[in-house]
Amino acid sequence: MKLLGLDYGDRRIGVAVSDAFGWTAQGIEVVQRRDDDSHMRRIAELAALHEVEEVVVGLPKNMNGTIGPRGELCIEFAESLRELLGLPVHLWDERLTTVSAERTLLEADVSRKKRKQVVDKMAAGLILQNYLDSKSNR
Repeated sequence: MKLLGLDYGDRRIGVAVSDAFGWTAQGIEVVQRRDDDSHMRRIAELAALHEVEEVVVGLPKNMNGTIGPRGELCIEFAESLRELLGLPVHLWDERLTTVSAERTLLEADVSRKKRKQVVDKMAAGLILQNYLDSKSNR
């Protein structure tokens, strides 16, 4: 069963997809958010293209575990996706995934311009991989 992982941001949405066995996640694209909701159509296209059966959306919680305004926006986004795709949509605690992705890219000496292009899909891959790992440990 394939899953789609999403890192929802103010301007961009990182997208990752799992392999057919649900073992590994791979960042595939960064979708630009638009006022006309074309980003939602693109996510629907990617879900169909990759034949995903479930979606995982990163939920940015505060360090104390509470959900702030950013988290509320992600919850609304997840609900919109659930309606649009007709698929199960899971929220997954994403605290520090973007920080981790940035750190990895810095350690790999990736230029600032290239980091900006890939950090969102890398964060989506981390969110999805953490979700997959939690399922395999049960």
